[in-house]
Amino acid sequence: MEFSDVVAKRRMVRNYRSEPVDPAAVARIVDTARRAPSAGFSQGQYFIVLTSQDSRAALADIAGEAEYVALGMDPWISAAPVHVAVCVKEADYHQRYQEPDKLDASGAEIGWPIPYWWIDIGASLMLLLLAAVDEGLAAGFFGVHRLEGLRDLLGVPDDVVPIGVVTLGHAAPDRRSSSLDRGRKPTEEVVHYERWGGAAG
Repeated sequence: MEFSDVVAKRRMVRNYRSEPVDPAAVARIVDTARRAPSAGFSQGQYFIVLTSQDSRAALADIAGEAEYVALGMDPWISAAPVHVAVCVKEADYHQRYQEPDKLDASGAEIGWPIPYWWIDIGASLMLLLLAAVDEGLAAGFFGVHRLEGLRDLLGVPDDVVPIGVVTLGHAAPDRRSSSLDRGRKPTEEVVHYERWGGAAG
């Protein structure tokens, strides 16, 4: 599939058919996600793949899927045949930037004006979503703010932070998000040339 087609087809899908997903496709998707950039090649991105019915049902339970379904929505989380918890470990970045080739001029770790681990895990998340489309699958993301108990459920170490879970599977008809009614901002509002407010030449 052409990259432009992958990008155009990517959307958050919240309903899946019961058809299983090829484990080899899942492995390729996660391998693509782990190839995202990371500051200093710190590689602080981690993934937990869930495919068992029990694990997925437990995840749906802590996500409050029953309340979601009671509102007339599809059983999005439990229906997805694959879940991938996306996580990041800040300590990997500090460890890397305390190595001799990354110390600043004073011999200390850099001051981290931007917490690049959050940028890098976002890059991993996007690659995961795009790789799913490239495999002919659908994906959706739900954030960790709705997943109290995720760390305990998955045995995530204290120094690793889950940011959320991606659902993977074969798309079934789902409801269009009302957020899409807002439309995409015009290009000229978000793309600037040479300086803020600059138009294309």
